[in-house]
Amino acid sequence: MTPPRGGALVVLAVMASLLLLLAPAAHADDGAGDCGATAAGDGASGGDHARAKTLKVAAFFSILVCGALGCLLPVLGRRVPALRADGDVFFLVKAFAAGVILATGFIHILPDAFDKLTSPCLPSGGPWQSFPFAGLGAMVGTIGTLVVDTVATGYFTRLHFKDTTAAGGGGGGVVSAAAVGDEEKQQREAAAHGGGGGGEDHEGHLHMHTHATHGHAHGSTALVAAVGDGGGDGEKEHALRHRVIAQVLELGIVVHSVIIGISLGASEEPSTIKPLVVALSFHQMFEGMGLGGCIVQAKFKVRSIVTMVLFFCLTTPVGILVGVGISSVYNENSPTALIVEGILNSVAAGILVYMALVDLLAEDFMNPKVQSRGKLQLGINVFMLVGAGLMSMLAKWA
Repeated sequence: MTPPRGGALVVLAVMASLLLLLAPAAHADDGAGDCGATAAGDGASGGDHARAKTLKVAAFFSILVCGALGCLLPVLGRRVPALRADGDVFFLVKAFAAGVILATGFIHILPDAFDKLTSPCLPSGGPWQSFPFAGLGAMVGTIGTLVVDTVATGYFTRLHFKDTTAAGGGGGGVVSAAAVGDEEKQQREAAAHGGGGGGEDHEGHLHMHTHATHGHAHGSTALVAAVGDGGGDGEKEHALRHRVIAQVLELGIVVHSVIIGISLGASEEPSTIKPLVVALSFHQMFEGMGLGGCIVQAKFKVRSIVTMVLFFCLTTPVGILVGVGISSVYNENSPTALIVEGILNSVAAGILVYMALVDLLAEDFMNPKVQSRGKLQLGINVFMLVGAGLMSMLAKWA
């Protein structure tokens, strides 16, 4: 019901816009703002050029393969019973990947945005040194993601209610929702009076508590769970919800991936590129696992899965190729490059932080299956911390 091809076109448009924005930044034509730096290709020896080129080729294929591996592991894991979307292992893997995405936003992208938007290479007479534009960009990215998230989910939910009403002869979907509301009201009354068998009251209270907390953490998901009373319609709405999540998450990742690819491709220092090859390969693999988990839960068709995986896998390698093409004129310390990259990084950080906390971690942590099992709850907390910790360690090199 949601157009996956439309989401792919949006991602493609974003990539094209990023390249157009960064094209002016590639020219080191700001004489007063280059801080004495030269273009990336100047001053490097022939041996360094050859070695840097070899490392860039290795980075291209390493990042491409690792990104594809990370993204395809959850997708292909659907055929493995232990890795199904409703299995314990999938909850653990998704928590690990969400921790990685959270650390990417907080540790990798946001500090870099602050560095670029407060750089001494920016004009001293401007507002860049006196206002935290990176924080503003992150806030705008977070609020914008919230708006897109809720509006898109609300639109598809209303569309589904309309289709259900038409198929049921008028009023079927409304009656279903009203029935769910009456059932919850009866459960609250039963819990308040405390009558009947203790075991049944406890089960009713547990269901009401988990549903309420889950709805508080993510109201749209609670609404989706209510539709269809857990049947086929409910599963369809749940898939629609995760399609929105997957497309918005990929949008945030694409913005960041293009920028780091261009930065790596434009560099001519082998000592800088060498650690980035390993760090960015793991970086892409971990991010791919998070995106792949969302794609699995979204239940896309094969063509849509291939499209989204290809977009994710190719963004950083394409950025590397663009960086190689502009390396002779690229000046990362020019005011234009600093401002464009800083603003885009800050917005991408806000998108990824929101997606990690709200759409990935909160939704799984408030899942009744997780809350009713202490060991699983402990496990996803540990895996989340391990993922965030490992990704934070990579910030030393990338």
